[in-house]
Amino acid sequence: MSGVAIVQQAPVFLDRAATLAKAVAAIDEAARAGARLIVFPEAFVPGYPAWIWRLRPGGDMGLSERLHSLLRANAVKLAGDDLAPLREAAKRHQVSVVCGIHELDADFSRTTLYNTVVVIGPDGALLNRHRKVMPTSPERMVWGFGDATGLKPVDTPCGRVGALICWESYMPLARCALYAQGVELYVAPTYDSGDRSIATMQHIAREGGCWVLCSGCAFQGRDIPDSVPGKAQLFPDPNEWVNPGDSVVVAPGGKIVAGPLREALGILYAQIDLERVAVARRNLDVVGHYARPDLFQLHVNTKPAQPVAFSKE
Repeated sequence: MSGVAIVQQAPVFLDRAATLAKAVAAIDEAARAGARLIVFPEAFVPGYPAWIWRLRPGGDMGLSERLHSLLRANAVKLAGDDLAPLREAAKRHQVSVVCGIHELDADFSRTTLYNTVVVIGPDGALLNRHRKVMPTSPERMVWGFGDATGLKPVDTPCGRVGALICWESYMPLARCALYAQGVELYVAPTYDSGDRSIATMQHIAREGGCWVLCSGCAFQGRDIPDSVPGKAQLFPDPNEWVNPGDSVVVAPGGKIVAGPLREALGILYAQIDLERVAVARRNLDVVGHYARPDLFQLHVNTKPAQPVAFSKE
């Protein structure tokens, strides 16, 4: 049995350092409570850009550019070790951490942002980086398209952890790629919420015979600082739940064992038993005895994305 914790708290929007400090405090609290795997929401550092769903196309272009500039300035550069506070906290408590971030591409364009989820091991090492392969609707004005280099589970003391971000969980082939690599703990940092999202998490737990840890974004208008450009225009009601969260833990087979945590901030705890993965897959193993590889095959291009070719005559 291993303890897991899903942190459903508001970030400090557009402030990387303050959000990381808040994440470290949550890791401290969850570790003291016995959690060995601690999960944060989608784009937690420095906050999911909820304004994209409220800005007017064209009419709010100036405001959109100001917000994006602040977002880029507070994004995470992995090569620059911006996640050192998280890595140090994981190592100090010997816990594994899964966290959604805005990642700034430091390799090629140096301006493109990615919706990324990282897995940090109990020694503080970065075990995996997965970039969301398909941003949804107006998200494409914020994030570039990821590749499949991080579309894989990694081993942790709690089990094999893999992650898909938000609506990637509606992509059957992406799910199958994780199933085929033996995912045991399917982590879903997401801005999605509601009964449909919860039902999807239950379906995945049944389909994949895996534990599902869904980490939802939750915050009210009051959680967005007054310093955020356009706050009064876009989020005038401090009591409005801009997103309700709905973090949930689902056991293999589809039974909800913790949550959903709705319209509330806090930490959701659960105990997981990996033996339940084997029990669930005894009858339904969609990439094992229940598969038909003679009929169906899945090819995943795991080569990293390449920049635009440039040559000098």
